[in-house]
Amino acid sequence: MFNVACGSKRTIGAAALAAALVVPALSLFAQVAPERGAAALGSTLAGIGTTTRVLTVAAHPDDEDTPIIAWLARGRHVETAYLSLTRGDGGQNLIGNELGESLGAIRTQELLAARRVDGGTQFFTRAYDFGFSKNAEETYQHWPKDSILGDVVRVVRAFRPHVMIGFFSGTPRDGHGHHQVSGLLAREAYELAGDTVRFPVRAFGAPWTPQKFYRSARQVPDSATLRVNTGEYDALLGRSYYEISAESRSQHKSQGFGVLQRKGVIWGYLSREATRTGPADARAERSLFDGIDTTWAAIRAQVPASAQPVLDSALQTVVQVRAAYRADDPSNLVEPLARTLNQFRRVRNALGSGPFVYINDGLSGGNSPNARRAKDEADPALWAAMATTVERTEQALVLAAGVVVEATAPRGTFPVREPVKVEVNDTLPVTVTVFNRGKAPIFLRNAGVAGIGLRGIETGDVTIAPDSAHIMQRWAVAFASNSPWWRAKGRKQQDWFQQPIDSRDEFAQQEKLSTILQAFVQIAGEPVTIKTPVVYRFADPVKGDLQIPVSAVPGISVNLGSTMEYIRAGVPVDRYIPVRVTSSYPHEAKVAVRILLPDGLKADSVERERTLSAEGSTIVTFRVRGIVKAGRHELGAMTLHEGTMSTSGPYLLAYDHITPMRLYGASGMYLSAVDVKLPPRARVGYIEGVGDAGLKALEQLDITVEKLEPAMLGSTDLSRFTSIVIGPRAYETSDALVKNNARLLAYANRGGTLVVQYGAQNMNALAGVMPYPLQWAPRAARVTMENAPVTVLQPTHPLLTTPNRIGASDWADWSQERATYMPSVIDKRYTPLLRMNDPDEPANDGALLVAPVGKGRYVYVTLAMFRQLPAGVPGAARLLANLVAGSPPPAAPKM
Repeated sequence: MFNVACGSKRTIGAAALAAALVVPALSLFAQVAPERGAAALGSTLAGIGTTTRVLTVAAHPDDEDTPIIAWLARGRHVETAYLSLTRGDGGQNLIGNELGESLGAIRTQELLAARRVDGGTQFFTRAYDFGFSKNAEETYQHWPKDSILGDVVRVVRAFRPHVMIGFFSGTPRDGHGHHQVSGLLAREAYELAGDTVRFPVRAFGAPWTPQKFYRSARQVPDSATLRVNTGEYDALLGRSYYEISAESRSQHKSQGFGVLQRKGVIWGYLSREATRTGPADARAERSLFDGIDTTWAAIRAQVPASAQPVLDSALQTVVQVRAAYRADDPSNLVEPLARTLNQFRRVRNALGSGPFVYINDGLSGGNSPNARRAKDEADPALWAAMATTVERTEQALVLAAGVVVEATAPRGTFPVREPVKVEVNDTLPVTVTVFNRGKAPIFLRNAGVAGIGLRGIETGDVTIAPDSAHIMQRWAVAFASNSPWWRAKGRKQQDWFQQPIDSRDEFAQQEKLSTILQAFVQIAGEPVTIKTPVVYRFADPVKGDLQIPVSAVPGISVNLGSTMEYIRAGVPVDRYIPVRVTSSYPHEAKVAVRILLPDGLKADSVERERTLSAEGSTIVTFRVRGIVKAGRHELGAMTLHEGTMSTSGPYLLAYDHITPMRLYGASGMYLSAVDVKLPPRARVGYIEGVGDAGLKALEQLDITVEKLEPAMLGSTDLSRFTSIVIGPRAYETSDALVKNNARLLAYANRGGTLVVQYGAQNMNALAGVMPYPLQWAPRAARVTMENAPVTVLQPTHPLLTTPNRIGASDWADWSQERATYMPSVIDKRYTPLLRMNDPDEPANDGALLVAPVGKGRYVYVTLAMFRQLPAGVPGAARLLANLVAGSPPPAAPKM
């Protein structure tokens, strides 16, 4: 194993910012900003001329080795990308209740926020994260291997990496079937990306052959053939690359992955597995790129002879520009950078057209994929090198000149009949401001700005003097929907999305979801196009300057409170159904609101009329009564406005650390009607956990339940509750709960029933939380097969018989998994009630445990109720009713 330097570390500093100009603009409203000013310019200058590319591959958001990515992208100016097979849809959520595709959208944005920090770019395949998987064989039962492998090949051909790094080994030691598959597919794509027979050019792009393949050795450092100091300090950025990577990893907030920004030497480990060049002995290497000629001499030899002197001059000027760089005054760099940009562009143009790429233009699902091909294609490696160089030089020129473009609108939404169609006779003013904060005049060519649906374009050039700005007023008639593009064609009950991917990275795909304005500027005589999103900008009293992308939304939208609710079958029900109706029109709107009910239910009125104020909303509540049969029923709502019917609405995903997105869905929900008996005189205290639907489920089942705040446990009379339920992973997220846990155990000791849903991994780490110890394996047991057989160990136990007798039908139709984070060694004072396991694994008795505590009982539940209750699984509702059955303990003596 050797300490290595990968490429050169120029004295100016860290890696370039993301190459495309739209990336810094998008980060304006993503809450994570890259370096600006002198640091950004110095980093970008240092990156001009570095043309190497590395593609890293793993399975989920948060799987990536951020120290390696930051060290490569920021420290060595290498174009570095992370390909995540999935968007993390099947994970858990520590910051909200979103699961499934909603969580996948959040985690997509978290990855983009992470890449803005560490300097990488981002790709995905179409694979849907269907939840934890034990091995590759099980994973391939959900994902069509050839399709997902084809996606990986398409990304390799689009990004054209010299080196690939698989973060997982592709063996069972990876511990997760998705991880193992990512390791296998990464290696297969390395071998097959140049095969145009199996992967034709028209469908997958021009062939590409990576030169080396490495595995991350962070889990097994003794196997490493290279190690790099990711803790290396960058004086220009004021941080080490590990500190940057820690900030990047901490963007995965939904998964609770905040980490310390440690200083000092911190090694990153890699192991070479395959190579087409370089020394035969991997341990003789000194760099990832040993044996790969990444010099400009190699590139120059492929450039047409007439363009070689132009390239030589440009490269010489870059050296001079770096030498002349002054952090306090970059104005002297503007003219030589403009000249260099012109020269690099001339060289690129001399190459002919770019290589074949696969572009899918049908983001809305209406068009078939369109493959573009030119007759005179450039060599892919040569074209990629020149494209990167031109983009970085453009970025440096804009930074040195101090040019900034802003586009703002007076509100954040734009009304449309449908999310992708233009609303007739409606406009939204957009103020475009071009700032010149430099020391030389710039020119706005033909007063030119362009963007989706813009009107009011001026003509003629405008000169913008130093330290001044030019303001233009535009009127927009259309905006993008800011809705996840990959959901356009759905999944069709499959575990992979049907919308094809193409050659564009996720930043470019996201650009299609936002309304992007382009300003055509001349700097020192050289034209540059600057992109910026149209945003609604406002001052929050606490958070300060906030900017959100303006989005097209339905003129009238209608939403129900949830997509699934329980209802008791065979008994009279009396329920209020709230329907939220929202207008995005800047004027009053009169709407009729209707509710659509299943057989057996009737509303107090079928239709109500409301007049909504400008951009207003209201809740229309229908009282619904009747009796329904057991089963799943549909309930819907709709609105009529000026002859247009609306049956959908957006769900806004908005957290401080990500760019907001809207998910569209039908304004309907399912009613899961369950034959369930209620425990008599039940009164439940409920402490909510992570992604927890238990409290709402109890309410829907007509069981009296009260939400308890952990901080108030010390002063709350607990004796009035027949049982108290602790939600999943609640102890991890509430220090107050841990502090006051003795009160809960005392409640059980006096005769109460305390039900605790699972905690992640070792609950014993929280001292005093459990009455008796349990032990977990280093990788906790779980049953991921949702239909795994369940053996009842204590068929007469009250938790399985009272008031509902739990039978085989109650284990049918479970969602995603049976149980998670199950203990493997169980104290003898617990009584296991259930036994289950995945195929070819030992049986585990830790799914449902009950133990006497004084006069009461303690119930520990690792069954995945947090997935079953939102899905309306009948058996989960019946079991929940049993779990909360109990008797209230006597009141605690007064102190």
